[in-house]
Amino acid sequence: MEQLIECVPNFSEGIDLAIIKQITNEVESVEGVKLLNVDAGKATNRTVVTFVGNPQAVINAAFLAIKKAGELIDMSVHHGEHPRMGATDVCPLIPISNISMEETAKYAQQLAKRVGEELKIPVYLYEEAQADKTRSNLSVIRNGEYEGFFKKIKLPEWKPDFGPAEFDAKRGATVIGARDFLVAYNVNLNTTSTRRANSVAFDVREAGRVMREGNPVTGKIITGSDGKPKFTPGSLKAVKAIGWYIEEYGIAQISMNLTNINITPLHIAFDEVCKKATWRGMRVTGSELIGVVPLKALLDAGKYFLQKQKRSIGVSESELIKIAVKSMGLDELAPFKPEERIIEYLLKDPAQSKLVSMDLVAFANETASESPAPGGGSISAYVGSLGISLATMVANLSSHKKGWDERWEEFSVWAEKGQRIKDELLKLVDADTAAFNRIMTAFGLPKGTDEEKKLRTQTIQEATKFAMEVPFRVMQLSYESLEIIKAMAVDGNPNSVTDAGVGALCARTAVMGAFMNVRINAGGYNDKDFVTDLIAKGKAIEDKTMAMETEIIKIVNAKIGF
Repeated sequence: MEQLIECVPNFSEGIDLAIIKQITNEVESVEGVKLLNVDAGKATNRTVVTFVGNPQAVINAAFLAIKKAGELIDMSVHHGEHPRMGATDVCPLIPISNISMEETAKYAQQLAKRVGEELKIPVYLYEEAQADKTRSNLSVIRNGEYEGFFKKIKLPEWKPDFGPAEFDAKRGATVIGARDFLVAYNVNLNTTSTRRANSVAFDVREAGRVMREGNPVTGKIITGSDGKPKFTPGSLKAVKAIGWYIEEYGIAQISMNLTNINITPLHIAFDEVCKKATWRGMRVTGSELIGVVPLKALLDAGKYFLQKQKRSIGVSESELIKIAVKSMGLDELAPFKPEERIIEYLLKDPAQSKLVSMDLVAFANETASESPAPGGGSISAYVGSLGISLATMVANLSSHKKGWDERWEEFSVWAEKGQRIKDELLKLVDADTAAFNRIMTAFGLPKGTDEEKKLRTQTIQEATKFAMEVPFRVMQLSYESLEIIKAMAVDGNPNSVTDAGVGALCARTAVMGAFMNVRINAGGYNDKDFVTDLIAKGKAIEDKTMAMETEIIKIVNAKIGF
C-alpha cells in the first residue's frame, strides 16, 4: 500500500493572494501530491497550506514552496499577530498511512538538509526530527522571533542544524520537523482584550501560567531550586494556547494547537474554554479551524453534543458533522464546507462512490440502461442498506418518543449500529460494480504469449475471488442487520412496527440476491476448496436469514392485529 505523509508549511504572508498562489502553484506542479487546503489569515499575515502525497513527492513540493516563499516574501517588512521567524516559518511532516514516525522524521531531516545546503537558509529541526530534546520544542526555537534571531543565531547553542549560521534578513530562518497530527483551532470571545484572552489561554493550556506570590499578575515570580519559574498547570493536556486580538474580526481569540486529539479532542477543548471564559465574565461566540481536520474529530464532536442533549447518536455522518459545526460555531466567521476541510473527503475518489452519489431517478435509469452494471449484486447491497435504514429510523424515533426518555440511550446504541451497517452496505453498492468491471478488464488482457496468458489467468482469478467476496460481505452485513430489525419489531415504537417488517423483507432479499452472485462467480474460480467453504457459509447465512425473517414478520403481523 502507498505511503502517505502530510505537509503543513506555514508561510509568513496572508494578505497578498498573488504571492500565496505562486507558492501553492509550486506544490501543485509536483506529481504525486494533492493540495488539500490553503488557509490565509490577514490579521496574522500568515497562510497555512496543507498537502499530502508519497514521501519523496511531498519533500520535492515542500522544497519548491520554501524556495518560492524565500523569493517572494521579505521578512524585514513583515508584521503579524502570530509568532514567526521566517518566510517559511515552520514546515512539519506528519505520517498519514503506512509509514512510521521514525521514517517520517528521516524524510524531514532530508528536506532540512536540502533546504540548508541548496537554498542557504538557516534550518532548525524540531519535534521527532530533532535528536537534541533541549531544542526540539517549536516555541523554544522560535523564542525571540524574527527580530531576535540576529543575535540568537550567533550563540553556539543555537547554531542551525543545517545551513549557514548567518541570519538571512529577507528570508529569516525555517523550522522543519516531524510530528503527530496537530489541529490548529481558535475559539472566539466577546471581548477585544488580549490580556483577558490570555488569562483563559493560561487557564487551559497544559503549560499553565507562571506561579506568583500574592497578586497573580503583578506578584513576584516563584522559582524552583534551579532558579527557573514554577508553573501552575492548565486544565487541558496536549494543548498549547495563547490569546490575541484579531483586528480583521474585531474580537479576541484563544488560539490553540491541539497536539494530540486523542488526549484532548476538539469538543473538550471548546467546552473547557467556554467554562473558563464564563468564569472570567466572557462568552464564547464561536470558533474556527485552521487548515484541515480528520473526519473522526467532527464525528466525535457531533456525538458528544448529541449525548449532552440525551439524543440518539445513531444519525448520519452528515448530520453529526452539522451538529458539530453548529455546536462549536465553526461557521461564525466564515462558511464551513466539510468537503474542503475534512481530510478524508479531500482524499476521496469520486469514482468509488459514483452510483451512491446519484439521485434515485438517475440510479434507477442507470440500472435500467443497456449497461450490465449496476446489476443484481449492487442492487442487493442497496436493498440491504434500505432495510437497515428502516430499522435505524425506528430506533431513532423510539429514542425520541415522548414518555420513553429513560430508554433513549438503549435505542441510540441500536441506531449507531444500524448507521455503521448502512454505511458499509452503501460502499458495497459501488464495490460490486467495480468487481464486475475488474473481471471484464481481466478478460480483456492480451494472451499472445505464454507469459501474457499466465498473467491474464492470474488476474482473472484474483478478480473472480473479489467478485465473490463483495456479495458475501453483503450477505454478512444484511444478516447482521436482522438483529437490529428484530429488536425494533419487538421493542421499538409500535407505530413503526411495519417499517421494521419491510426492513426484514429487504434484508432477506439482499441476502438471497447477494448469494446468487456469490454462486454464479464461484463457477469461474479454480480453488475448489475455497469455493466449497464459501458456498457452505453462504447457505448457512441464507437459511438463518429465512428463519429470522419469518420470525420477524410473525411478530409484525401479531402487532398489526388483522
